[in-house]
Amino acid sequence: MAQTNASHGPLLVTGGTGTLGSLVVPLLRAAGHPVRVLTRTAREDADGVAYTSGDLVADRGVDAAVEGVETVLHLAGGAKGDDVATRNLVRAAKAARVRHLVLISVIGADTVPLGWFRAKLEAERAVAGSGLPWTVLRAAQFHELAFTVAGKLAGLPVVPVPGGLRWQPVDSRDVAQRLAGLALGEPAGLVPDLAGPDVLGLGDLTRAYLRAHGRRRPMLPVRMPGKVGRAYRAGVNLSRDGALVGERTWEAFLAERVR
Repeated sequence: MAQTNASHGPLLVTGGTGTLGSLVVPLLRAAGHPVRVLTRTAREDADGVAYTSGDLVADRGVDAAVEGVETVLHLAGGAKGDDVATRNLVRAAKAARVRHLVLISVIGADTVPLGWFRAKLEAERAVAGSGLPWTVLRAAQFHELAFTVAGKLAGLPVVPVPGGLRWQPVDSRDVAQRLAGLALGEPAGLVPDLAGPDVLGLGDLTRAYLRAHGRRRPMLPVRMPGKVGRAYRAGVNLSRDGALVGERTWEAFLAERVR
């Protein structure tokens, strides 16, 4: 892991208790850096991690969270409001003269015509236009999300399979390792995407899930209409040339999770 950032101040991690953040924080601590985590619910400090409560969307407690911080990893996200949360964080980070702002985004933020992706793109723009030194990493959907989606589909009597809908799911541990290295390095702007090693249709993901659980379901091909369907059939959510590829496969993740 790169450790070229000579900062001795704490690193702030938003979303530090989530799927990704809970993997990134121990890596930063293992590298010897004090960590502060912004969380919506109060927690006791532990293991070299200080917790501060606040709400990014409501812009509550954000200024206190960034005070005295030189590097911010913005990993918090939700179904909506990512653009608002990021703008609030950027405002506070500028006032605190943060030296490095790191954002996790999603592959396809600038190409997939869905509201969540558009919010991610606006978050990217807020960071890039902040005047602060910054780094943005776009990653594919995590294995955990693929597991949740496949599990819901596998519970149906007949599994709908949208034609042309492909994912390139990546292991959150691979993303965490990359983010920790970026946070401890110099600001790098928009870095190469990070995706998983395999491109899989939604039917492939679900069939593998069913096999891992020793189950079978009939599959029903369906067509995704409109702009969204055309975008996914064109593969705009998949990694481009120059992207980095994670090590852990969907099949390996399934074997771990089911075991």
